[in-house]
Amino acid sequence: MPTFDAALAAFLASPASASWRDLSVFRDGAVARACAAVDAERAAGEIVAPAPERFLAALALTPLDRVRAVILGQDPYPTPGHANGLAFSYVGPPPLPRSLVNIYRERTDDLGLPAPPDGDLSSWARQGVLLLNTALTVREGASKAGSHLSLGWGAVTDAAIAAVSAARPHVVFLLWGAPAQGKRGLIDESRHLVITSPHPSPLSARRGFFGSKPFSRANAWLEGKGEEPIAW
Repeated sequence: MPTFDAALAAFLASPASASWRDLSVFRDGAVARACAAVDAERAAGEIVAPAPERFLAALALTPLDRVRAVILGQDPYPTPGHANGLAFSYVGPPPLPRSLVNIYRERTDDLGLPAPPDGDLSSWARQGVLLLNTALTVREGASKAGSHLSLGWGAVTDAAIAAVSAARPHVVFLLWGAPAQGKRGLIDESRHLVITSPHPSPLSARRGFFGSKPFSRANAWLEGKGEEPIAW
């Protein structure tokens, strides 16, 4: 059975990690310690999502030197087979997760585009949208959401956000919900745009996520800075 420790080693040895491997959390062992904790849970019988080869997919698909937008999620979908390592992205048959349905609804209202046929957001990631979860893993199961928030993954998210803020010239940070907005202090707002709203979950989307027009606002700002718009 592949381990998260082995997947980390493979990532760090791959060209995909070139722009990220100097983050302090890779050099000081913080990521390795979190991987060891996850592997220990799996050895004890827990099933963890996403698969080891996908837990760093956000960094692998979106190099630091190509980041143009950041969307923060909490943790992967805990439903078996649904997580793919990208925040809010979904693999699996219908129905889509309700948060993603609401994201697509706002995208349609904002940009006039029909809802995509599936939940795979990798096309966003390849355009420079860093789809990063605060926790990179979760125990599978309907009641297991948030189960790995205390394993040390938050340090990885903080390091990545700080690196994007310091290294990139013009980035839009889409902070949906209070936990994501808690990372605002890591962002240099003299250089970057922060767009905040309630979370797109069914519990809060009607409190201000709907109608917030994050996609058109992000593109308008990027174009104003001479950057290419994102094909949302």
